Amino acid sequence: MRDQVNILQVANLKPDFMGFIFYPKSNRFVGEDFMMPGNFPVQIKRVGVFVNESTPLILQQAQKNRLDYVQLHGDESPGDCAQLKKSEIGVIKVFSVDQSFDFTETKLYQAHVDFFLFDTKSENYGGSGKSFDWKLLNQYDQQVPFFLSGGISPETIHDIGSLKGMNLSAVDVNSGTEVAPGLKDIAKVKSIKEILNSKF
Repeated sequence: MRDQVNILQVANLKPDFMGFIFYPKSNRFVGEDFMMPGNFPVQIKRVGVFVNESTPLILQQAQKNRLDYVQLHGDESPGDCAQLKKSEIGVIKVFSVDQSFDFTETKLYQAHVDFFLFDTKSENYGGSGKSFDWKLLNQYDQQVPFFLSGGISPETIHDIGSLKGMNLSAVDVNSGTEVAPGLKDIAKVKSIKEILNSKF
């Protein structure tokens, strides 16, 4: 999210989290002069998305934008996550999943994060618009609650009920609900929320 009007339109749907991308190479980058709307609801958790960024810069942006969580989408180490946790900010560590992904990689991070996010592996850091095979999540030990991402749209989310009983905490939607990069289709976001409410 980055458009002030669109941010508040989505906020009216009362999502639990809203993400803001602070990765300059992303076509959804918030920009150098981004300002959070002054009337942004305090009930919605603010998530800043970063890729291989330095801890001081992450903390600077977290303070400026009053972020509740940082979502680490690069090659950040367990030590990087631990350092951020010591600064009393929530940490979401992203893992890119394909058929060859080894879920035991998550174990080193368990003590240093609040959530994992499982996204579809692609050449870039997310934003592929494609889903991975959700059956692979049966290999995950469910120790840390996770977010599910990757090509989720009103058309692809109907099988979400198959994940019932797993430690699924949130569904992360992006390209599957956009009319343009960083601009959400309110009707699609609303539809996904209604589907989730009917399945869980």
